[in-house]
Amino acid sequence: MDFVLEACVDSVESAMEAAAGGATRLELCGDLIVGGVTPDPALFECVREAVDLPVRVLLRPRFGDFLYTDAEFELLRRQVRRYAAMGADGVVIGVLRADGTLDEVRMAELIALAQGAGVTLHRAFDLCRDPFEALTAAKRLGVDTILTSGQRASCTEGAELLSELVRASNGTPRILIGAGVNAAAIASLGAATGARAFHLSGKQTLESGMKYRREGVPMGLPGISEYEIWRTDRTAIRAARQALEALDKGEI
Repeated sequence: MDFVLEACVDSVESAMEAAAGGATRLELCGDLIVGGVTPDPALFECVREAVDLPVRVLLRPRFGDFLYTDAEFELLRRQVRRYAAMGADGVVIGVLRADGTLDEVRMAELIALAQGAGVTLHRAFDLCRDPFEALTAAKRLGVDTILTSGQRASCTEGAELLSELVRASNGTPRILIGAGVNAAAIASLGAATGARAFHLSGKQTLESGMKYRREGVPMGLPGISEYEIWRTDRTAIRAARQALEALDKGEI
C-alpha cells in the first residue's frame, strides 16, 4: 500500500468513524469549523484509546493567519514539546513571515522540538507568495509532508499547481492534497497529478439531540447554528479509500 488517506477529525466520535471507514492516518485538531486549532491534550489521549491509527496533531494557536507574535510562538513551542512527549506520530505546523515566505528559523526550532516525530507543513503553504520557493525551504527543513490545495480554495481548482508540485517534490516532501477532497476528487486528481496522498474530513452535519432550543443566542461565529454538529461520516471515508485503492492498483 503506497498511499495515505488522512482524516481530519476534532472528536473521538469522528476518529472512530474515520477508522471504521478505512483512513490510514488521523490529523487531530480542535474546532474544525474555523479550520482547526490545537486540540486539548485530553482529546488526544481519548482518541489514542479509541482507535489504533497514527495521529498527527495540528498545532495552531488561533484562528487566522500564520504570522505569530512572540507570545503565540512561545505557545506553539510548548505545544510541540508537549505532543512530542505524549507520543504523537507527527506535528502539523506552519509559520510565515510578513512577506509571505516560510519562516525557516522558527520552523526549524519547532521541528527540533518535535524530536523526530513526523512533520507536516499545513496550508500556511497555500498562503506563501511562491509555492516553489516554499517547497524548497520545506525540503531544506526536513518536512516530510506538505498539505496543500494548490493555493486555491479547493483542490480541484488547484489541480494544475498540484501536478507541478508533485513533479517538483519527487516524493520528498510528500504532497498531501486537501480542501474539497472526496472520492470523485481522488479519482480525478490522482490520475491527473500522480498524487497518492489525500486529506479530508468526510464530514456530515448532524442535528443536535436538544429538544428545548433557544434560538437567536449564538455562542460563537454569527450564522452558525448551535444545534448542528459536524462529524466524520465513515461512508465518505470508505468511498475515498476505495478510490485510492483503485488508483494504487492502476484501475483508474
